[in-house]
Amino acid sequence: MAYEFANCLIDPEKHLFVCDGLPVHLEPQVFDLLLSLVGQKGRLVTKDDLVKTVWHGLSVSDATISARINAARKAVGDTGRAQAIIKTVHGRGFQLNVEVRAATAAAQTLDLAHSDTQNIKFTRSSLGARIAFSKSGNGPPLVRVAHWLSHLELDWHSPVWRPLIETLDGKNTLYRYDQRGTGLSSRDLEGADIDAFADDLKAVADANNLNRFPIFAASQAVPVAIRFAQKYPERVSGLVLYGGYVKGRALREAAQGDIDEETILGLIRAGWGKADSPFVNAFSTLFMPDATPAQLASFVKMQTETISPENAARLRQIIDRFDVSEVLVSIRAPTLVIHAISDAMQPVEQGRILASEIEGARYVSLESRNHVPLPQEKTWTTMMHEVRFFLDSLQL
Repeated sequence: MAYEFANCLIDPEKHLFVCDGLPVHLEPQVFDLLLSLVGQKGRLVTKDDLVKTVWHGLSVSDATISARINAARKAVGDTGRAQAIIKTVHGRGFQLNVEVRAATAAAQTLDLAHSDTQNIKFTRSSLGARIAFSKSGNGPPLVRVAHWLSHLELDWHSPVWRPLIETLDGKNTLYRYDQRGTGLSSRDLEGADIDAFADDLKAVADANNLNRFPIFAASQAVPVAIRFAQKYPERVSGLVLYGGYVKGRALREAAQGDIDEETILGLIRAGWGKADSPFVNAFSTLFMPDATPAQLASFVKMQTETISPENAARLRQIIDRFDVSEVLVSIRAPTLVIHAISDAMQPVEQGRILASEIEGARYVSLESRNHVPLPQEKTWTTMMHEVRFFLDSLQL
């Protein structure tokens, strides 16, 4: 449910905050703090309450809380002196000073129109596959390679993916696309292999006249990006590789914590897209064990809207057989490898192999267990800083 207060609207499902009719970017902790205040509708929210809901029980200083409160005040047009909207109750906590009400349908439609600025088009790839792609932001080009479960329209309002999109297109023109078999692209996976997925990336680059560009790739998109960089080295100026792998789970020796292919396929076939299924909860938890209820609900909705259970199982069988182990030594593009240490979907050893075999690659490990990066994690800031620094360095 979206809420209105003063001249603002906040929508947790879309991770959207609007003030004076215009969307405003909020850091994840500031968004969650403001949502906590709104949810109490004028009742007192103690510092302990904020630590529990915003920082998930982690130890934080009063200075950190004060900094986030100040950022929230700035976002709503308030100040610490005026406290017209966010009031400090000294020694106890904080509360909203204004009425909170459920947002009207008209208000939500208006605000969505303001924030919906991506431009979706289509192109053709190999074997006649129709590939949907989008463009957002301004600045030097950056291509985000399609990965497991994407949908250009749903991602745009997802509490999981929207923060990442906003970070990537904050200083770049971001090009995203749905890989064949998913989202708005052709659902046919006939003949699909790693070269076909690399063709999809090339088709999007060609359609946008991108001759040379950096790539952001996560999970299964990592071997696709590597394959593309091997085939077209002159077109890749840099690689950001998050949570990726060298060999798919069907080909590699099982590492500690690695999950076998049959377990994954069994969870897909038993509970795909069923919000009340224990199988889908188990499956979702593998990807993001620290997700909020809203993020998990978004993940389940993505399943039903993106791909059928049969195609989901087929796609996993395809990507679990990707193997770029023989081509890593040929990659010469500047490369940043990031991996969560306790990733259950792709073991950290795979990230270390990537970084050790690609010449000159920089490696960053995250103290996290989430395969999907979540904006409420402490490691989110570290990851985004590393990505931004790397992309900026390519412009020097």
